Amino acid sequence: MTASVFDLPAARRTRRVRSADGTWIHVEEYGPEAGAAPAVVLIHGWTCSTLFWAPLVRELAGEYRVVAYDQRGHGGSGTPGPGGYGTGALADDLCAVLEAVVRGDEKVVLVGHSMGGMTAMAAGGRAVVRTRTAAVLLASTGSGRLLTEAMVLPPRVRSRRVRDAFHRFLLVSSAPLGPQSAVTRAALKYGVLGAASGKELVAATARIVHACGRRQRAAWGRVLAGLDLDAGVAALRAPTAVLVGAADKLTPPVHARGLAARLPRCAGLTELPGLGHMTPLEDPVAVAGVIRTLVEEHLRPGTEVAREAQGEGEPV
Repeated sequence: MTASVFDLPAARRTRRVRSADGTWIHVEEYGPEAGAAPAVVLIHGWTCSTLFWAPLVRELAGEYRVVAYDQRGHGGSGTPGPGGYGTGALADDLCAVLEAVVRGDEKVVLVGHSMGGMTAMAAGGRAVVRTRTAAVLLASTGSGRLLTEAMVLPPRVRSRRVRDAFHRFLLVSSAPLGPQSAVTRAALKYGVLGAASGKELVAATARIVHACGRRQRAAWGRVLAGLDLDAGVAALRAPTAVLVGAADKLTPPVHARGLAARLPRCAGLTELPGLGHMTPLEDPVAVAGVIRTLVEEHLRPGTEVAREAQGEGEPV
């Protein structure tokens, strides 16, 4: 039986990493051993897990060492206590993962989707991240104002109060998503995928999102509802590319354009026509192409990072 592109291949290695508050983080590694190829670290978003990265892992693991981990409260990672939800905790987890998987003077390309991009922003000023990061990709994400900029409700609903209240409910509700059905899959497709998404993509997205616990989903939704990471954007000193689906309703292109304008070292803005919020699932080839460019320009021997390691050029 042929494996689906939406199924993860067998990991070369799995491990558990303890974060600053004791929460265990589940980490998976694919592709070559450490030091044998450039490394890419994948950070998934709200209600997802490492399974979200399956198509991208299949695109990249033949060339690069690929590391993916489950955010706390998601997938195989531990569920924190009531005080363990916040952008600082996300930054702690990323630092713990980098300390565990990056050795010596090795650097990586960070790829954050949605809340994963917010994780990179939250950790941008941490020494562990600055010294181990060659470049960053922020995909389908924003640094704040998620309620006011969301476009899940159609434009004909003009009341700002109604729109904000509805979008807040979507984030903070702990109501069960219910069993998968044609209705729930259609609603999910409308909210997070492009209109042309096929049945297999919709089903794969539903499998990922429905697996997230409703208590954890609501706890992280409350964090996102009050998100303010503008200072984190300024702290990202590594070359940083931005990517968004042109039909993204959760983090519309206005977020990506704002990030690109404010990043200290923007490495380009990519808008993918017709795609929604789940860009790495919807078009893994296009997303992999942006990642390859970051690796080749900032991580391969002879590039900027390699020269910096020899004392040449400006620090990242």
